[in-house]
Amino acid sequence: MDLKNYFENTKGVGVLSTADSEGNVDSAVYARPHVMEDGTIALIMRDRLSRHNLQSNPRAAYLFMEEGAGYKGKRLYLTKVDEEQDEEKISQLRRRTYPDDERIHAEAKFLVHFRVDRELPLIGSGE
Repeated sequence: MDLKNYFENTKGVGVLSTADSEGNVDSAVYARPHVMEDGTIALIMRDRLSRHNLQSNPRAAYLFMEEGAGYKGKRLYLTKVDEEQDEEKISQLRRRTYPDDERIHAEAKFLVHFRVDRELPLIGSGE
């Protein structure tokens, strides 16, 4: 199953792990990524620690655990390749809507693009 189809049709929870240039690690819960036409994946990010870490260290890991019994999902090893602040594009990609909370709408949002360097199942080596 290709990643676009997988993430459009599989529910679950994702965790993005990043580290700064000194190796200080952060993990944060993130929604399912968007698979773009060029094969990159993109996450909508706020201007917080995960994004800050990516400014000095473009490598990240995304773990996705599928809903349901057992341990199914994916581990993606990523490299940041680009980011943009196109509010209209970000709005179109959002899967959730938020109440009219001005704090949420006023916060800067970034569409951060990643190259997938390696894909593994949630458990095991994939061999």
